[in-house]
Amino acid sequence: MKAILGILFTLMILPAWAQDDDLPAPDHKAREKIQAARIAYITDQLQLTPEEAERFWPIYREFAERRKEIRQQLKELKHNQDGGTQNTEQNAQAAVETQLKVKQKELDLEKDYSGRLLKVISAQKLRTLPDAERRFRQMILEQIQRRQLQQERRQNLRDQQQQRLQQRNN
Repeated sequence: MKAILGILFTLMILPAWAQDDDLPAPDHKAREKIQAARIAYITDQLQLTPEEAERFWPIYREFAERRKEIRQQLKELKHNQDGGTQNTEQNAQAAVETQLKVKQKELDLEKDYSGRLLKVISAQKLRTLPDAERRFRQMILEQIQRRQLQQERRQNLRDQQQQRLQQRNN
């Protein structure tokens, strides 16, 4: 029942994203709504008690922010390495080593925060977290794809109506 409510909550808040056809990316309000839906969904999926949730979310937010920074570093490294002028074996070796260092940094971060989270929630709940995050992302992506498809259909209908009007006027 809680899972269904969480999904319904998510599906109710996402229409704000697609209301403006000219909106290329989620605006600040939509982003906040998605974040609120993420909190509700993950809280439900992990079955956090109010006390656990109160202690869990500040740690999780800090972890997510630091993980985001590390992933951004990795993305920038890949971008910089792809744009290099010389693609020598030595440069490729250095790139591989640098990427592995950044990935190790992410793993170390995960180990550190896992330890901190285990003081707040059970190991079973912690094991459930990555799956809940993945399911939430998938649910959001599917919702975005549905909205984009609806927008395309509306645009196609407008185009067809416009063509009919032009044919009548000719």
